[in-house]
Amino acid sequence: MELNGISALVTGAASGLGAATAAHLAKQGATVFGVDLERSVAAAQAPAGLTLLAADVTDEESVRAAVARAAEGPEPLRLVVSCAGIAPSARILSRKGVHDLELFHTVLKVNLLGTFNVMRLAAEKIAETEADEHGQRGVVVNTASVAAFEGQIGQIAYTASKSGVAGMTITAARDLAQYGIRVVTIAPGIVATPMLAGLPEEVQDSLAKSVTFPQRLADPTEYARLVSMIAEHDYLNGETIRMDGAIRMAAR
Repeated sequence: MELNGISALVTGAASGLGAATAAHLAKQGATVFGVDLERSVAAAQAPAGLTLLAADVTDEESVRAAVARAAEGPEPLRLVVSCAGIAPSARILSRKGVHDLELFHTVLKVNLLGTFNVMRLAAEKIAETEADEHGQRGVVVNTASVAAFEGQIGQIAYTASKSGVAGMTITAARDLAQYGIRVVTIAPGIVATPMLAGLPEEVQDSLAKSVTFPQRLADPTEYARLVSMIAEHDYLNGETIRMDGAIRMAAR
């Protein structure tokens, strides 16, 4: 699938993986619509070729409106990338007590339900477009994490949510195959997002040394380039791809 001349929707686009992906796709010639929370959109500066829209990925109506906006122009909506997510830390049991049930619910709602909500509503719109000569209409790229496979201490909610995203991949690909829509998930390792940038330098160095090779944090632009490669590689479907420098997370 060619990126030039299509419309793309990216969630979590005000910062981190989403911002890097939105900017990269715009440089490739896509008309990009970035979705994030209203407060994040208000504080962000959109690069050329990117339109930022305020929406909550867990809310049906605001996501439906954002998808409609991305699909209303002359360029067909072909690519949807879900980067929105949260990663609070809490153990099942700790000195602070038992894991808060509402926190667990919130993480699942944002990371898993939010991803599903965006995927289903975007797929509905993509399915209305005209297929290319190979019967293809579009691609959905979701974001899991290596925590889906080796969640660390304190990541129980995050692990559950990201395991769910990875687990949906093959079923979603099968569900949407008849409409010419591919579904692929990326499971990043340790990426130098704004959240990690706030950690002390010695902590960042320690994290980098835990990566097998290359021993550094991933750059968000590397995630963005992988998204574009997935979109352009028509035979990638139903797979979760680890982008992690061969790291295997330890317990802590």
